[in-house]
Amino acid sequence: MTEPEPRRPGTRADGSHDDDSLAELGYKPELKRTLGNFHTFAAGISYISILTGTFQLFYFGIAHGGPAYWWSWPMVFLGQLMVALCFCELAARYPVAGSIYNWAKKLGGPHIGWLGGWMMLTATMVSLSAVALAYQVTLPQISSWFQFIGDGTGKSAAANAVLLGTVLVAFTTLVNAFGVKLMARINSAGVAIELIAAVILVILLAAHVTRGPGALTDTFGLGKGESLGYFGAFLTASLASAYVMYGFDTASSLGEESKDPGRNAPRAILRALVASFVIGGLILLFALLSVPDLHAEELSVDGLQYVVLATLGSTIGQIVLWCVVIAITVCELAVHTAGIRLAFAMARDNNLPASSLLAKVSPRFQTPVLPAVVIGLVAVGILVINVNQPQIFSVITSIAIIMIYLAYLAVTLPMLVQRLRGNWTPLKGKFSLGRFGLPVNILAVLWGFGMSLNLAWPRAAVYNATGPQHWYLRWGAFLFIGVVAIGGFAYYWFVQRKRTGVLAMHAAVGPDSDSSGTPGAPTP
Repeated sequence: MTEPEPRRPGTRADGSHDDDSLAELGYKPELKRTLGNFHTFAAGISYISILTGTFQLFYFGIAHGGPAYWWSWPMVFLGQLMVALCFCELAARYPVAGSIYNWAKKLGGPHIGWLGGWMMLTATMVSLSAVALAYQVTLPQISSWFQFIGDGTGKSAAANAVLLGTVLVAFTTLVNAFGVKLMARINSAGVAIELIAAVILVILLAAHVTRGPGALTDTFGLGKGESLGYFGAFLTASLASAYVMYGFDTASSLGEESKDPGRNAPRAILRALVASFVIGGLILLFALLSVPDLHAEELSVDGLQYVVLATLGSTIGQIVLWCVVIAITVCELAVHTAGIRLAFAMARDNNLPASSLLAKVSPRFQTPVLPAVVIGLVAVGILVINVNQPQIFSVITSIAIIMIYLAYLAVTLPMLVQRLRGNWTPLKGKFSLGRFGLPVNILAVLWGFGMSLNLAWPRAAVYNATGPQHWYLRWGAFLFIGVVAIGGFAYYWFVQRKRTGVLAMHAAVGPDSDSSGTPGAPTP
């Protein structure tokens, strides 16, 4: 009778190992596993951030779609649910830092992987700027003291937004530089406050309902005279919902720092998305049914902030708005954290300039410090460039969303190709869609293409809302994203492609590892 082979440190009773997927991708474990179930859930839900998204763009939805814009909320949820389900299968198999980049690389090869990672990294930095702008929508509503520049209209609002946003980015840079444990503690506490505040807000608004659900069919007459009628207005207003429900992949991007991520990451992804849909949908619903005057001009200017103050009174309203500020802060923290892990993942494959420095893990803080600083500086730069742009909110937000949708497509489309070729089989005993995998994957791809086109459409309402009309502003999304995608890929093809490969200091050692940085087709 032979003696059983002793388990390696960290090996679970079933014989599987948290680091097996890293070895398969060619990496050795370097980031300390300290995050539990709630930490990973909190990372996903704080990136989505119910209060941040709903409070930042409710005014936009009402202004362009009227109360009936609420129906874009379940529409976006169903579309993103298809994407999230695909990600769950991948998270169960490859819970790895920079998940979008590594998934795209594993499914589509190194070229698709680099392009997906580059788009996601750029989108993350733009998103960091977009989320930081939410301070301007909330803090001056609490007190005029936070309006440091001008009267809060036109260019002064944009300039003040840049000032407040820069302070927020500086804070998240410092927290992330000091390690994942500090980030996780602040993020988890902030998420707990946000969830409690969101549930209380739902209850308070429900207690002040003054009209029936028939209000959700009110279109304010928008879209009349347009070629698509109200449907065109509805598609424009759907930006307000599309902005909220993304970033759920963050739960997997922290996989190298989580305990049992192959099992917990898929759960965290779904829980974060579903919780955001339910609670956020109820907030928007009861806000529309409880606001004293559904046709008040302030509704399409100050948004949910006006609803809260007008419905619940200044005292309770300001408490809620302070909770929104906390939500914005932890959302910014989660976005920054996800960007750092993505930059680290690409750098250890030698796929970014100065990769050896960007991929270096601080022995003291056990986190990549340089990416935190670089990403923060780029986000501030994006804010400063737009300092005098009154339409800064809708332009930056819209471009950030489109780029993330495209990065998601860099995963779901190659995944669909692999399914059709019979090369994708979920890991046995882990999350699996079974026979629904193919139809769900097809819907995820169609949704990604359709919504990306809708969000990038050259609408004056989004890309040239004020001032003289210019073609280059209205086509700004196509131009900006085109320059980022084509310029970035040209750099990769002519420069970085020849250097790509897992850096020796990060490479796994063993028969199952692939240190070339160019993995092949997915492994069942």
